[in-house]
Amino acid sequence: MRILITNDDGINAPGLKVLERIAADIAGPTGEVWTVAPAFEQSGVGHAISYTHPMMIAELGPRRFAAEGSPADCVLAGLYDVMAANPPDLVLSGVNRGNNAAENVLYSGTIGAAIEAALQGLPAIALSQFLGPANAHLPDPFEAAATHGTALVRRLLDHGNWEAGDYRLFYNVNFPPVPADKVTGTEVTVQGYRRDTSFSVEPHLSPSGRRFLWIKGGAQQIATLPGSDAAANLAGAISVTPMRADLTAHDHVAALARRLQDAAP
Repeated sequence: MRILITNDDGINAPGLKVLERIAADIAGPTGEVWTVAPAFEQSGVGHAISYTHPMMIAELGPRRFAAEGSPADCVLAGLYDVMAANPPDLVLSGVNRGNNAAENVLYSGTIGAAIEAALQGLPAIALSQFLGPANAHLPDPFEAAATHGTALVRRLLDHGNWEAGDYRLFYNVNFPPVPADKVTGTEVTVQGYRRDTSFSVEPHLSPSGRRFLWIKGGAQQIATLPGSDAAANLAGAISVTPMRADLTAHDHVAALARRLQDAAP
């Protein structure tokens, strides 16, 4: 198996090293792992692409490249430049430092890479490590992902839905904020929503008196509804959420069409 890996924390991020080991285990001795990751941190860029300006790409070593672009850019660079002669069989994105559960999904460059891979017709899995009081200060905060990641990816590859099609599925995996031996299992979940918290801005003055705004994240240790991703994670479980890039609210299409038809002059 040929695997392309990327992330949004940057080419030197510790979570990428965890993903390299997971990918190497999945690829096996006869497989290949190729890395195309952002040269600098790209957290929070979502599914952005560098449409209006070029990006530099540099080969750092065998099958290892850094691109001055977003995670989605890195997937495109991998497919159409680095691995153009022999494309990957699978794209893995992560392991993100911090969770990509609930509303974080919509901001995440880690998820953006998986979306782009799925749009390009490739199987894709995004992996993130939830951080909290029980694991943030461990010698290895990524312990849960490192210990359970390979087996989880294998189970998904063997038992997930990988049918091709428009807006094909990809999978969002979040490892809980606990040590590896405290993981309670794996749950298939929906995307949750953290109530009463959100991203915001915090103003600061520079030494020269100029006013700047920092984007500020909301509280993360807030459980979402039962059966959703962050709720499972905070209870100690790995969450697996099947996703697709189709943003249509399908449950409202028919009703809206009826109301608009009834309101027509």
